[in-house]
Amino acid sequence: MAMETLNVNADAQPLDFHHPFTPYDVQIEFMRAVYGVLEEGNGQVGILESPTGTGKSLSLICSALTWLRTHKRSAYESGLQETAKNMAGEPDWMIDIALRRKREELTRKWEEREARLERIRAREKMMEEKGRGSKRQRVDEGRARKKEVDEEREFWIGEMDGDDDVPSDDPLSMLSKETRELMSRVGMGRAQAEEEEDEGEQEDEIKIYYTSRTHSQLTQFISELRRPVFPPSVPADTISGSKEGGKPPAETVKQVPLSSRQKLCINPSVARLGSLSAINDRCTELQQSKSKGRCAFMPNAENLKETHKFRDAVFATLPDIEDMHQIGKGLQVCPYYASRTAIPGAEVITLPYPLLLQKSAREALGIKLEGNVVIIDEAHNIMDAVANVYAAEVRLSELRRARQMLGVYVKRFGKKLKGENRVMVAQLGKVVESLTDWLAGSLQTKADQGIADANALLKHRGADQINLYELIKYIHDSKLAYKVEGYAAHIEEQDSAPTESKAKASTPVLHTLVSFLTALTNLSTEGRIFFEKLPRPSSDIKLSYLLLSPTHAFSSIAQSARAVVLAGGTMSPFDDYKGHLFPTLPPAKITTLSCGHVIPPSNLCVWTLGSSRPSNNPALAPDAFEFSFQKRSDRAMVQQLGLAVVNICSVVPDGVVVFFPSYGYLDQVVTMWQAAEPAAPKSIWERLAARKVVFRETKGGSSDEVLQEYTQAIMSPEKQGPAKSTQTGALLLSVVGGKMSEGINFSDRLGRCVVIVGLPYPNINSPEWKARIEYIESSTASRLLGAEPGLNADAEPSMTSKEQAQATAKQEARDFYENACMRAVNQSIGRAIRHRNDYAAIVLVDRRFGTERIQTKLPGWIRGGMVEGSETKGMQGLMGALNGFFRSKRGL
Repeated sequence: MAMETLNVNADAQPLDFHHPFTPYDVQIEFMRAVYGVLEEGNGQVGILESPTGTGKSLSLICSALTWLRTHKRSAYESGLQETAKNMAGEPDWMIDIALRRKREELTRKWEEREARLERIRAREKMMEEKGRGSKRQRVDEGRARKKEVDEEREFWIGEMDGDDDVPSDDPLSMLSKETRELMSRVGMGRAQAEEEEDEGEQEDEIKIYYTSRTHSQLTQFISELRRPVFPPSVPADTISGSKEGGKPPAETVKQVPLSSRQKLCINPSVARLGSLSAINDRCTELQQSKSKGRCAFMPNAENLKETHKFRDAVFATLPDIEDMHQIGKGLQVCPYYASRTAIPGAEVITLPYPLLLQKSAREALGIKLEGNVVIIDEAHNIMDAVANVYAAEVRLSELRRARQMLGVYVKRFGKKLKGENRVMVAQLGKVVESLTDWLAGSLQTKADQGIADANALLKHRGADQINLYELIKYIHDSKLAYKVEGYAAHIEEQDSAPTESKAKASTPVLHTLVSFLTALTNLSTEGRIFFEKLPRPSSDIKLSYLLLSPTHAFSSIAQSARAVVLAGGTMSPFDDYKGHLFPTLPPAKITTLSCGHVIPPSNLCVWTLGSSRPSNNPALAPDAFEFSFQKRSDRAMVQQLGLAVVNICSVVPDGVVVFFPSYGYLDQVVTMWQAAEPAAPKSIWERLAARKVVFRETKGGSSDEVLQEYTQAIMSPEKQGPAKSTQTGALLLSVVGGKMSEGINFSDRLGRCVVIVGLPYPNINSPEWKARIEYIESSTASRLLGAEPGLNADAEPSMTSKEQAQATAKQEARDFYENACMRAVNQSIGRAIRHRNDYAAIVLVDRRFGTERIQTKLPGWIRGGMVEGSETKGMQGLMGALNGFFRSKRGL
């Protein structure tokens, strides 16, 4: 993959990225690429690949923070120059005095802030050393105890409060006027406090928004963020002490981790609800002006001092989410809301994918991307992540449960419901009935899955006459889902026997339904609705919404941010990110980079096994390995595969991991291997077990347990019991795209060889993939025809134009399909090499891996380690290569 020209002057003085270790060449290349994208700005995009084990996270931190601090110092000087420019014509001595005063004022603020944070750090350290922690007031546990419930006050939908002066797009509009005023006084929401009761007033500075897929990955990032030391964000020569030759103090990075209420709520009566949707509704319910027992932890005028202490503690300590929870609990102030007071002065804000990818979530948290930097780590998941954020599903069993809960609720409160409340509850009932009727009818048909017509779903019971936008808004504003489900849970708890354990909160089926109804309001061209019967004996059926294209959902991020960096260990192939996330962005605005690995070339052996015997053309060889859907069940080929794995296990020490295309095919292969062979004394399975302890990943099984046993068999074989003397190490049979193929570390002895069996293409005949392919073809053709030079928009396009556009669109759809396969392969391959001194062999078992089309979609470091012509040398050639490779490593 060709790399776009980097916008960093190669002749300029080398940048000091303040890396805590001596960086490798590939790390310097990666950091220069990130720095160049951020410096260029103006909507620049970087798609950067750095293999796992090359210190990608630390390289991202060092390059991004070096740029940010340099940018801040430049802005500092630019501000002084602007002051001088505005005083043009004044005497030089007046300009000098004005500049000196401004410089002293800016530096004084910086020094006072850093001194305050240093005092907090010193206090925290002292308490840790004394081992007694801070004397924190504890939450009154009595609030969480069961108490008599005023049903009408708690669950009845009374007259809704309304504020005509609140903009409808205000994410805090669900709160009462009083609450919004209190939040405004602590610097939260749209209105900012004109003055703070604190001398550390924060300015809204340029920020880096860093997001990753999982909570543990964000925690690891924050841990890495604590390693480097960066120069201050003001010129060093202005800081006290530096003028006398002293070393200027380092400036700790101001980092704020954002998360959901589910992880940050410290109110026991809310946190115990469990589900995110119930917690969200109950939290906002407790902010309403008529709410009984309003949340005591909400930032307000009375706890303004604690809120500012929370902000300063966050800036002083580089906390993760657990730390935020503890800081808030110690100060008795809500970490979810109080964290927003730290956003204006933050340099780095960490958050999980959903909080960045959803516009409504960004607005609710006060996140502004304009002029700021967005870094998306583990970005090979980003298109799936966008689809998952907007995905929704609902089951027939859930709809029946919703209908039951609505019936119970209406029976209790129906006579008290007035006006709009009565109408809207009835409308929700009609929608539930219509969806129930459609799914119940589909359950009786022969088709197990297919595409559902959105209009047909609501044609029963007059539901097609209902305005879904108004109904969804009403449910959100009135907290109807929370009230109905809360009342149902309350009744269940009352009806439970005294000896029973505490009743579990009811499944939030109405929240699930609302998410699905919201998906129905999306543009019909961008998504599809599917139905699927669930496996027996459930006798259930579900509706699922699938977002077909991430372009529109991601466009608000790409268009707002100063720069966007997509970084990952296995980003290849790059074309999908360009075509589906940034389809209208000029090539000059996209920088791509595929870094090499930090390991020496001698530590990697990549072999393509095209056939069991040598053949100049494996495609025509009768014993060729081709695990296509049509040929993968061939018994002779499966037996040859088994013999290949047996031979690999006889040469490779310690751990061997074999990835199959699917769980179903893994089961099929194992069954064939376990069957006795007429001409052989032992089955393939028995031969494998004689070489290594064999483990197998199962769908729905515990991957942690299998991984633990596999590790133990390699690292402590004596604990496995009386093993045969011929057994050395372990063999793990896994699945591409399964739990073992991503996020699992097979470093060193755990993964001396990774075998990929076939190309794991998705099922192109599934309704979901049919819809994806159809969407890509139609949208690509429309885009090409509309953008063709010289084509009159009102004129009928020529047949040549149509044919060319359609041919190009079909090819793009095929590439997207193949790229999805190769991304999964690349993820599995990346499980083995994890650090500079690691070494491993990669065996690609399928003749198609030897084709140029497939090889160009492998990461550059894998292509660099390929043995040229290996696809023609058969099993004998592979054994020779593996023998030589591992013989050379025995002395390590």
